Amino acid sequence: MRRKVPECDRCLFYAHNPHLVCTVHPEGVSSDDCLDFQCDPTAEPEELWEPEGASYYNGELIVTPQQQWSRLEQLALLDSHPMFTGRCPKCETGITSESLRVHWDCEHCGWIDDSV
Repeated sequence: MRRKVPECDRCLFYAHNPHLVCTVHPEGVSSDDCLDFQCDPTAEPEELWEPEGASYYNGELIVTPQQQWSRLEQLALLDSHPMFTGRCPKCETGITSESLRVHWDCEHCGWIDDSV
């Protein structure tokens, strides 16, 4: 399948036409990059904005959950949550990381992860 790649908008050969990708590859390229790409020094810089309540990760728009935390609460969570520290915030016992773990409850002291 042929398509336009993200670099097309900044290429010297870009056609700026919805029906034609470029003069070298009119229907686009079949891979994730183009060997004929040549940066156009006059091209507008790529706009990097994110909609309110969402972020882009690896080109995919991820909507932030409705639960809103202040910046201070977010930093406190990073400093104390077992997901980031590997330790229970109450008794400091190590909590092992398991793949796809949702809850980080402590079996030693009974601390319950209510951050989700």
